[in-house]
Amino acid sequence: MNKPVTDALTWKVSAAVRALAMDAVEQAKSGHPGAPMGMAEIASVLWREHLRVDPKKPTWPNRDRFVLSNGHGSMLNYALLHLTGFDVSIDDIKNFRQLHSKTPGHPEYGYTPGIETTTGPLGQGIANGVGMAIAERTLAAQFNRPGHEIVDHRTWVFVGDGCLMEGVSHEVSSLAGTIGLGKLNVVWDDNGISIDGKVAEWFGEDVCARYEAYGWHVVRDVDGHDPVALDAAMKAAIAEVSKPTLIQAKTVIGKGAPKKQGTEGCHGAPLGAEEIAGVRAAMNWPFAPFEIPDDVYAEWDRTTRGAELSGNWEALFAGYAKAHPDLAAEFDRRVNHRLPADFDTFAKAALAAVDAEAATIASRKASQNALGVLGPKLPEFMGGSADLTHSNLTNYKGQTAITRDPAGNAVLYGVREFGMTAIANGMALHGGFIPYVATFLVFSDYARNAVRMSALMKQKVVHVYTHDSIGLGEDGPTHQPVEHAEALRVIPNLDVWRPCDAVETMAAWLSSVGRADGPSALLLTRQNLPHQPRDAAQLADVAKGGYVLVEPKTAAKAVIVATGSEVQLAVAAQKQLEAEGLPVRVVSMPCVEAFERRPADEQAAVLGRLPTVVVEAGVTRGWWKLAGRDGAVIGIDRFGESAPEKVLWPLFGFTVDNVAATVRRIAG
Repeated sequence: MNKPVTDALTWKVSAAVRALAMDAVEQAKSGHPGAPMGMAEIASVLWREHLRVDPKKPTWPNRDRFVLSNGHGSMLNYALLHLTGFDVSIDDIKNFRQLHSKTPGHPEYGYTPGIETTTGPLGQGIANGVGMAIAERTLAAQFNRPGHEIVDHRTWVFVGDGCLMEGVSHEVSSLAGTIGLGKLNVVWDDNGISIDGKVAEWFGEDVCARYEAYGWHVVRDVDGHDPVALDAAMKAAIAEVSKPTLIQAKTVIGKGAPKKQGTEGCHGAPLGAEEIAGVRAAMNWPFAPFEIPDDVYAEWDRTTRGAELSGNWEALFAGYAKAHPDLAAEFDRRVNHRLPADFDTFAKAALAAVDAEAATIASRKASQNALGVLGPKLPEFMGGSADLTHSNLTNYKGQTAITRDPAGNAVLYGVREFGMTAIANGMALHGGFIPYVATFLVFSDYARNAVRMSALMKQKVVHVYTHDSIGLGEDGPTHQPVEHAEALRVIPNLDVWRPCDAVETMAAWLSSVGRADGPSALLLTRQNLPHQPRDAAQLADVAKGGYVLVEPKTAAKAVIVATGSEVQLAVAAQKQLEAEGLPVRVVSMPCVEAFERRPADEQAAVLGRLPTVVVEAGVTRGWWKLAGRDGAVIGIDRFGESAPEKVLWPLFGFTVDNVAATVRRIAG
């Protein structure tokens, strides 16, 4: 692509990477210099010779994606962005790890131009990369036409030993090899060192053999400090189109540090002034901290080449738009995360239709029905389940697995909850898709850190969790979620919906796909739920997350707040109490997070200053905020039991009589 790779040239440009990394870590008095210094040649060859990006248009759709899965080495990424011409200044580098800087301690999506995903929790970066590669291949199959290859790019991932120890990397690498993601290239920084020392003591398997068993193309034993060998390995990876590629790059951590290179001492701490002076001498780098000479900047600059790449693509897309205007408009809509122009009108009609049907069905079935309505409207849906499709009911007419049709809209993930969720994050980050993933609610624990990453990165991923309570009965406490709804609710920026009927389920889906700044979780039942009557105002209020479902004929003296399957108990108890002369309001609260975003006066109008009873089949801790010291929470603060559903509900106090008695007690 550029000048021929030579040792002398790459040593000069890679020295700049080492210098910026060690200087920034030293100034911050914290950070990880070892990986950036050890991977300097790898990064130099990739970014200067093979990576197709435009520093001035960091989000052009057909760019290559680069993921630093070993995100603790973030200064490697920031140095590369700065040197190649992205909007990362030398002052930003100097501000490494400082408040509100563009260079936080780990790469964070949305903070820094050119950062494709937030990494640091090891293993999830490679999982995101698998999602990006799936998105690229599927988007290409859906939109490319003969002579108009508008989607044609690669995903490059750097990983460390820690990434390959984490179980999530095994999950996603197995899937990537099985489905043959030929445009996924992973470079393994095989330096044999982690925080506790030499990894051979606890990480001794033949990793290359493992990846070959997964179905990957593996390039073994590449000298990670030899630019010629690295260039050849990357060319071999690009040439392999039917399998993902793992390049084993043998490196020395902290390369250049006279006393600390090759040891855990340079992994996660500043090198210190004496060691840094030794590095400068070893590199023949006489420049002051953060000083990069003009000739080195010139060697690194990729703005001209980037403009050429993006400009060529824009010309290609212009021809595509002329030949296929409808497809071009749809592609533009999807990669820019826009819903169809008439979506609001469509959504209102869809919600009204479900209300008119007044069906008594399980909310998992109502969710499947919602998907059947939404799927044809939103071809960007990319669904999938952790081998529970027919239990989660996440399939719908017209859905096809990508293994059966490259232009499909579903992934068969297998039993890989964590990997599935992290892959979905990668697809959302790539653009062009709204991914949703599913498993039983009790197994959301397996996926939890990837759910957290969805929320942290503000990605539109829908997490569907069925079998949401003791209502699944005989499978017992191993499968009965008790703490899981509350555990999900404490994740910032995650909307957790627990709908009480088909109407609220449709509303939850509409809210989830309409939300632009974060993910949602849908907690759904196996058992049937009765339809709750609503007027037009109440129907509109469902999206607010909490609303008055039943208002007594006279001024309420207490309020029952309920979610999901327990709303029917609240409604029945309200009728019993009103017949006794105790007027009670029922508030359905399918989404606490959406409700708490409402203005304070709206919240007060719904809840009032009334004695409050909360009813939910889960742990009670979070609900006391609503119930207050004088209220009550009917919940489950212990594990469940294996028994038929009809036995379990009364065993745990979920009866109309108990709800009514609790209201009488707190209402005085």
